Amino acid sequence: MSSDQTTGGPETPVSRPPRLTAAAALAALEGLALVVAGVWMLIEGLSGNVDNTTQAETGGITLIVLAAIPLLAARGLLKLRSWSRGPAIITQILALPVAWQLLQADSIAIPAGIALGAVAVASLVLLVNPTTTQALGIGPKQPTP
Repeated sequence: MSSDQTTGGPETPVSRPPRLTAAAALAALEGLALVVAGVWMLIEGLSGNVDNTTQAETGGITLIVLAAIPLLAARGLLKLRSWSRGPAIITQILALPVAWQLLQADSIAIPAGIALGAVAVASLVLLVNPTTTQALGIGPKQPTP
């Protein structure tokens, strides 16, 4: 028997459904992508390979700091913390316009926009799934007999 599941007793922990694990993995993937993009922008700014080094450095630092939101949400989802669903959903909602802007570009950004849009929609579907909300303890309380 796994360590997160026990039998009997009033303090039996709820097992984490696969949908919730998948949502956490997608949120973590987005957080890691933000860190990578932020580090890349920061390096470009520090090396002087861009027209506006200050803008690149500031953008890089901003992306690295913003990566904390989906990363903390992913950790909270894995630990079945109900608070983590809100930041995870907000991250996905904010990712949709970014994906749309990437799709409007005439460059290699189009595949990135497709990937980001697919991840955001899939994450939203997983996060609003009744199995996920029940595992997180969100929603109407069931009457106890």
